Amino acid sequence: MLLAIKKEIEQALQSAGVKGGFGLSVPPKPELGDLSFTCFEVAKNWKMSPAEAAKKIEVSLDSLRQLADRGNDNIVEKIKAFGPYVNFYLNSGKTTEVVLKAIQKQGKKYGQSKLGAGKKALIEYPSNNTHKELHIGHLRNICIGNALVNLFSVSGHKTISVNYVNDFGAHVARCLWGLQKFHAKENPPADKQKWLGEIYAESSQYLAQHPKLAGEVAELQKKLEAKDKTIWPLFKQTRAWSLEGFDKAFKELGVKHKAVFYEKDVKDKGQKVVDELLKKNIAKVGEGGAIIADLKPYGLDIGLLRKSNGSGLYLTSDLGLAKAKAKKYKPSESIHITGTEQDFYFKQLFKILELAGYKYKMTHLGYGLVNLPTGKMSSREGKVVLYETVRDEVYKDVWAETKSRHHDWPEKQVEETAKKISLAAIKFEFLKHEAAKIIVFNIEEAISFNGFTGPYVLYAVARINSLLKKAKSAGFKVNSNLLKEPEEKKTVLLLAGYDEVLKKALENYNPSVLVKYAFDVAQQFNDFYNKHNVTNAGSEELIKARLALCVSVKQVLENVLEILTMETVEEM
Repeated sequence: MLLAIKKEIEQALQSAGVKGGFGLSVPPKPELGDLSFTCFEVAKNWKMSPAEAAKKIEVSLDSLRQLADRGNDNIVEKIKAFGPYVNFYLNSGKTTEVVLKAIQKQGKKYGQSKLGAGKKALIEYPSNNTHKELHIGHLRNICIGNALVNLFSVSGHKTISVNYVNDFGAHVARCLWGLQKFHAKENPPADKQKWLGEIYAESSQYLAQHPKLAGEVAELQKKLEAKDKTIWPLFKQTRAWSLEGFDKAFKELGVKHKAVFYEKDVKDKGQKVVDELLKKNIAKVGEGGAIIADLKPYGLDIGLLRKSNGSGLYLTSDLGLAKAKAKKYKPSESIHITGTEQDFYFKQLFKILELAGYKYKMTHLGYGLVNLPTGKMSSREGKVVLYETVRDEVYKDVWAETKSRHHDWPEKQVEETAKKISLAAIKFEFLKHEAAKIIVFNIEEAISFNGFTGPYVLYAVARINSLLKKAKSAGFKVNSNLLKEPEEKKTVLLLAGYDEVLKKALENYNPSVLVKYAFDVAQQFNDFYNKHNVTNAGSEELIKARLALCVSVKQVLENVLEILTMETVEEM
């Protein structure tokens, strides 16, 4: 809605002789209007002071002001120059009527756009490794990936979510080596995935202390790549254990992949791509017979595509993966979500693909490390915090809080509510920071019912549910002119800006914009609720108008939370 309002104002500015660079912003104080245009740039073009330019624009917009003065025919009520700014005051009643009706009519589709119409976005995440556990680093990847998939979808793209599982790397050989050497006669425990991760960490630490044994792991890796019958059955069995554990966690977190690619299936294809690059002179033979791509002319150093012994590397497999994805989906854009430490690697990969003739847009969204108050994680050293551990710790505290508030609830209702709040708390905490930022995950902060948290936003929705339950019904045939309090108008304008927030989040691949918006809406609603009575507002008309505003807030919050894969709760 706000984009449409801004477009109307921009058209008016164009009629006043302004060319481009509109940049409408919200003034710092309500008395300065609802939207403001800065005249510094236009003043340069007109060769006058910014204040003179602002006054000239105000005078030039007489027709718009005269139209507004007739009543509610125009959403812009007043235009006033103030120093170097032209301030636009919106008609409160008309704005409220337009925004609330749009939310009522569009419902879940409110704010959605067709910015990506005709485009196909391929989003790859979380690119997890078998034979390791799912830890909170993966959890951040998943939260970002889920949100981006939904964000691109509501923006008109045909969105394809895929995963690329590294089930064939050196870490697998290290895990299987440790299993055979130290645990061959043991029966696996119930949590097999966790057991494999522990064996991997144990093997890594042991090999660090006994480097001469690295040759044994290298030999096992060769057998693995050759599908040697002495190791292949064990590989397939342990791989299945890992995938089963991942599927369970993905289902719980709302991850829905349309396709899954595995390194064991693309590695050989990657070798063929390397051969093709050699024929095209994109790759060449380097020292010792290794195959390289000289990317120095592009400031990207040397890309190693094949070892001198013929073995492939990550680049080898990723080239095979790119070919498989391009052939199957023909994307407009391929987005990869991994840690920021892989930024340079993806620059090399994308440049090689570009040289090889791949024309679609390639994007790497890097995210920062997740640390704990106690320090940095490391899977090799066994210092990781598992997703299941975080989930259970959060759930335990949220369950206790929910139980203390609702002694009369059945146990099942307590459990279901606590689970939804727990997952929302975790996801919100991981998404509220920009992806590249290193974060410290603190459980106590994440589960707080006050402040910039998931439970705080969910509570706003639950509070509205309670209001609607007391009122029994809330219609939209209301007198919008009654909603004239500053807190009401501010709430309406915030709801109007949802489409602009979605656009900004999409353009910057930044779900944190949506998280901040959800918090702002919840906070603004609470400000309105604390200052103005809803169900005992004095007149039936005003009660209906305020209830309609509450319903609109609830709808928009639910829309945002759905993109972030957070479920709301009826009561808290």
